[in-house]
Amino acid sequence: MAEDGAEDVTADTGDAAIGDIDTDTKAAGADNTAADDAAADGGVKAGEVAAVRDGAEAVADDVADESEVESDQDDANDHERDDVPAGRAADETSVRRDDRRDDRRDDRRDDSGEFARVRAPELPDDADISILDPEVKQELRGLPKGLAEIVGRHLAAAGILIDSEPEQALEHARYARTKAARVGVVREAAGLAAYHAGEWAEALSELRAARRMTHGAGHVAVMADCERALGRPERAIELARESQGLTLSPDEAVELRIVAAGARRDMGQLDAAVVALQGPDLEPKRRDPWSARLFYAYADNLAAAGRTDEAVKWFLNAAQADDDNETDAAERAFDLSPQE
Repeated sequence: MAEDGAEDVTADTGDAAIGDIDTDTKAAGADNTAADDAAADGGVKAGEVAAVRDGAEAVADDVADESEVESDQDDANDHERDDVPAGRAADETSVRRDDRRDDRRDDRRDDSGEFARVRAPELPDDADISILDPEVKQELRGLPKGLAEIVGRHLAAAGILIDSEPEQALEHARYARTKAARVGVVREAAGLAAYHAGEWAEALSELRAARRMTHGAGHVAVMADCERALGRPERAIELARESQGLTLSPDEAVELRIVAAGARRDMGQLDAAVVALQGPDLEPKRRDPWSARLFYAYADNLAAAGRTDEAVKWFLNAAQADDDNETDAAERAFDLSPQE
């Protein structure tokens, strides 16, 4: 997530949901389609039956999701034409047209009109189901063993690649989705991978689907930031308002405040953006995991509101709290300070 495009909501949540993976990526040299077929041997017949059943059950959800993606993408295209920066799109990439393939089924028609089998993206050597989060593995146990192994390895690959190669991570997450569209963690992983890859409409659709399946709070801060990126700050604020009745972790609650403040700023409500970030945790001596990001966002909004002296103070507070040097708070403070 970004304050005026600088924040990344899933810096912590993305990897946790896909599997808490910190390993480095190593490219696999072999074609994994054959490996997938071999891994599924002994469970593939049941897996195919389950996949057909899942596909039939997913039709209604997919129709709804496709409608949501088309609507969201229309808004994204309008937003792109208007050239209005918002959300994470502002500092990473402008919202672009959704040119992704239709990944809603495992068989697709080729140019001749015949159905062709989807080619699996190549798996990194260390993409093993064992590195997934225990909760993810628990959900995959509902699949036949061979199918669970295939889906799990591609989710693991998505987790490995999500920071360094987000587009490749999204390919793996999409492939997993074609195999297990009715598993909530698969849709969640697809949504987070799409978010990292800048596919805002797709991310929003997948996270909505995951939320319906799991009946949980979902990644509401990520969803709100997608709304910002699609040029709909009022929807981001509405999501933040609706989440007041949900049980959110402290870090996600802070992230949601940062996004909501950014949405206010997108709408020109600069003073309201500053107020949105105020709270008991906005204390210079606090050292919560999110303190540096919160202080930075507060300073950034103060600067946008023309309160330069206060902004310098809070950028310095952010720099002192930023033990991992994840922000440019010190440089921002220097740039805003009077030069002799």
